[in-house]
Amino acid sequence: MKGEEKMPKKQFVVVCTEYRGVFAGYATNTDSDPIVLSDAQMCVYWSQDTRGVMGLAADGPTSSCKITKPVPKMKAYKVTAVLDTTDDAEKAWQKCPWG
Repeated sequence: MKGEEKMPKKQFVVVCTEYRGVFAGYATNTDSDPIVLSDAQMCVYWSQDTRGVMGLAADGPTSSCKITKPVPKMKAYKVTAVLDTTDDAEKAWQKCPWG
């Protein structure tokens, strides 16, 4: 209807920061700094079979990675990259291998 604002769509993304933080979660605005993530997780360690940050966004973490349990909300400051993810990657993050 006219006059109603559409809610921004949440998308699952991987976010990298200047401080080498690698996080994943749902964002509605990926053009801001800080980026607010809901159901946010941190990748503390990724194994060689993940093939780096791009692999975390393309395929998600593997069982040998260390992924934290999710927190309801966080702000990621000094953002250096925001990566769209695949559906498979989103599911792998949600399995929380280390959590």
